[in-house]
Amino acid sequence: MQNLQKILLRYSNFLVFIALEVAAFLLIVYNSAYPRSSVLSTANSVIAWQYEVLSEIGGYFHLRSVNRDLAAENAELRNMLAMRDSNMQEMRYAQAKVVHMTTDRQDNFLTINRGARDGIVRGMGVRNGEGVVGIIKTVGRKYSVVIPTINTASNLSCRFKKNDYIATLQWVGTDYRYAQLVDVATHMVVNAGDTIVTSGLSPVFPENIPVGIVESCTLEQGASYYSIRLRLNTNFRRLHYVEVIENSDRQEMEELNNELD
Repeated sequence: MQNLQKILLRYSNFLVFIALEVAAFLLIVYNSAYPRSSVLSTANSVIAWQYEVLSEIGGYFHLRSVNRDLAAENAELRNMLAMRDSNMQEMRYAQAKVVHMTTDRQDNFLTINRGARDGIVRGMGVRNGEGVVGIIKTVGRKYSVVIPTINTASNLSCRFKKNDYIATLQWVGTDYRYAQLVDVATHMVVNAGDTIVTSGLSPVFPENIPVGIVESCTLEQGASYYSIRLRLNTNFRRLHYVEVIENSDRQEMEELNNELD
C-alpha cells in the first residue's frame, strides 16, 4: 500500500492532467449532438484508449470483485462450450473488457477493447455471466461500441422460459435496472417471478441466455396487451468483462432472411 501511495504521489500531476482532459471531453460530448455522434462512430479513437487507461486505474481498486466476476464468467463459458455440440448454431465466445459505459441516458452505449483485428464485426451479440448485454454497433481496429439493452433503440426477441411464449424486450429510458416486455397478449398467464430468456429466433443470440425476471404485470382497461415490468439480469453498473458471440452461421441466415424481405 505504501508503494502504491508513493507511485500515486509521484505521478499525481500527470493523473490530474488526464482526469481534467477526460472531464473536458465528456462535457463537450454531453452538451453537443455532433461530438456525441462522433463518439459512437469512432470506436478506435484516442478517447477509447483514455477510457481504457482510466478503467485500468479503477480496476486496480476493484481487483478482488473483478476476479470474482471473471471466475464466474469463465465457468459459464466452459458450460457453454461443453454444450456446443448439441447446439445447431456454431458459436464462439471472445472475452472483452468494458473500458467505458453510460447508464444514465436514454441512449446508453459501452466501449469494449476488442475490434476488427480481433475478428469483431457489426451485429455480433454481447453477453456476460449474468445474461444479455447488447449488440455490436460500431467496430474500429482495436475497439468496438456496443448498443446495450438499456438503449431506446434496442429490441430483443425473448420468450417465457415456462412455455416458450415469444415477446419483445424494450427499454423506456429511465432506470438501468428495468425494461419493458411488450407484445404479450392478454390470453397469456403472466406471473411475477416468471423467467425471461433469449428466444434464439435471430442469428445474434443463441436461445436460453438469461434476460430478466418479471417484476410486475398490469392490464389497462380495454387493452389487448399487458404492460410488463422486467428486472434485468445484467447489472450494468458492475459490468467489467463481457463475451462477444460469433455465430458462424449468421451470414447465411441473414442472407436467407433478406431474400424473403
